[in-house]
Amino acid sequence: MGVIAFLIILPFVAAFFLAFMKQQGKMRDYFIYTCCAVIVAAVLYFAVTNLINSESRSYLLETRGLDTAILIGEFGLMGLVVYYGFHYKKYYVAFLSIAQTGLIAWLELFGKKIPEANHILSDKLTIMMCLIIGVVGCLICVYAVGYMKEYRAHHPEYRDRSAFFFAMLFVFLGAMFGLVFSNNLTWIYFFWEITSICSFLLIGYNQTQEAITNSIRALWMNLLGGLGFAVAIVYGTLVLNVADLHGLVTLGAGNEIAIIPVILLAFAGITKSAQFPFSGWLLGAMVAPTPTSALLHSATMVKAGVYLLIRLSPTFAGNLAGTMVTTIGGFTFFAASLLAISQSDGKKVLAYSTISNLGLITACAGVGMHEAVWAGVFLMMFHAVSKSLMFLSVGAVENSTGSRNIEDMHGLIVKLPGLAFVMIVGIAGMFLAPFGMLISKWAALKAFVDSNSLLLVVFLIFGSATTLFYWTKWLGKLVAVLHHSARLPNTVGKSEWFSLISQAVLMISLCLTFPLVSTYIVEPFLSDMFHQTLPAIISSGNVNIMIMMLCAIVILPIAVRFLTFGKKNKIVMSYMGGANAGDDRNFIDSFGDSKPMYLANWYMEDYFGEKIILKPAIMLAAAGLIVMMVIAIGGAV
Repeated sequence: MGVIAFLIILPFVAAFFLAFMKQQGKMRDYFIYTCCAVIVAAVLYFAVTNLINSESRSYLLETRGLDTAILIGEFGLMGLVVYYGFHYKKYYVAFLSIAQTGLIAWLELFGKKIPEANHILSDKLTIMMCLIIGVVGCLICVYAVGYMKEYRAHHPEYRDRSAFFFAMLFVFLGAMFGLVFSNNLTWIYFFWEITSICSFLLIGYNQTQEAITNSIRALWMNLLGGLGFAVAIVYGTLVLNVADLHGLVTLGAGNEIAIIPVILLAFAGITKSAQFPFSGWLLGAMVAPTPTSALLHSATMVKAGVYLLIRLSPTFAGNLAGTMVTTIGGFTFFAASLLAISQSDGKKVLAYSTISNLGLITACAGVGMHEAVWAGVFLMMFHAVSKSLMFLSVGAVENSTGSRNIEDMHGLIVKLPGLAFVMIVGIAGMFLAPFGMLISKWAALKAFVDSNSLLLVVFLIFGSATTLFYWTKWLGKLVAVLHHSARLPNTVGKSEWFSLISQAVLMISLCLTFPLVSTYIVEPFLSDMFHQTLPAIISSGNVNIMIMMLCAIVILPIAVRFLTFGKKNKIVMSYMGGANAGDDRNFIDSFGDSKPMYLANWYMEDYFGEKIILKPAIMLAAAGLIVMMVIAIGGAV
């Protein structure tokens, strides 16, 4: 219990001190490095000790003092939201916050008293989430040290609020640790709301009109989910006599009486994980500095949403709540994949890709079968590392070249080979074999077939095809080289390189240890969750195939290199739709003029652009969500 309390409290303490370190300097840098090192060490100690002792543990049965402190904290959060709501004249934001905090306060002060359950829970899923939050989150914070110095140099028009920025990053980490360790629903709700407010403050970091607008959108969408969360807590306490997540899942598995709080919590998870029709808040987060995007997409906000849905998975089997979750998730996976095709802004491609992959994780959770949850857990793990690596790489490229447009990354393998390498690792992790994203998708496909869900199978097949399309386009841009391409100077700082290389190594290591993680962490967790002994999901034959693929990845490039030894290079001029000017960079057109060559991807905006797909997708998802929630709740009532 001591390590758990340490992991929750330390980031908040670090944030307090960072808020007063206004000046950039070595002291602040070393303070951040030290805090990150301590958090990572504590997370690894927690993971190892709890893996050795494989039993789930729960703590803190009686917590009157802490409950009072959290209630005071909820009023503080409400006061902050109300202030910003009136400051920006967005009164509906203040109303949402007052409504949900009022419900929780009434329940705590005057509501029905029920038997206490342990407030803290530690199991295999907690270990996995802690590793994501602690390791990936801290690497993002380390990267941010160097990045924010360059960001400040490139954007002198913005007021320097880096002390506030770093403080919010650590508050985010503390809130996520609190969320994943909490079993009491009111505690989860408290930390849930902290993440919503942190995202609002970080997205609005630049304080431009666009940043403020996008931050308000993120706030009200997540507050709407928070209101659903609060109503679920009140209903569960008053009607079902249960106020803890583990108790609700146990009661709700195969029991229609619990469908109302389950579907309300699922609604909260859908909003937090930016599923359609709530995808707009995550897309708007791109205006913030890159570490914000990386943290939101990989280790904090959106992972809180899918974490809750995975916890609730046993309650989704064979009911309308599960149908709602799988339908929204599957549709989001497919629609967001289509929209990603039409984007050339690197961060926007990553944003749509994140929404898409979160949709697939959501659909896996909604199926309520152990195979689907297995796939969802691994999708979450690989996605966290890959997306953090990709966002940070794009940020480094933007600081080095002044652009994050994919078209401007042409030949990056020559211009900035180090950054190109880590980006290739990140992209490979998202869709190439034997990286776990592809293997997890196969497991998801089998689970969807076993659940007799034709619609989910269609969403997965076509969504995966479009995913392959936009990742291949990006990968091709990185490795396409013009003769005599110029090398650019390396401007990436040491802290940024440390973070990028560490995450690239982590991505490859996760692929290598994939079967071990499944055997010793994920499968035991699923056995506890579904209360049955489960068959091995990765067979020995599949492991052998993975080893062969890994060997091929290493051996083939080496073999090709050996085959080229002693061979004389023969340069062949490319055909350019005209006479080659001799340098492979220019061609002579039909008028005899020299024109520069330019290779561009096809983005098909007339077919898959935001103007064509986005609004209809949002409207369709909103209509479907409302109808399914009304039918499910109405049937239960």
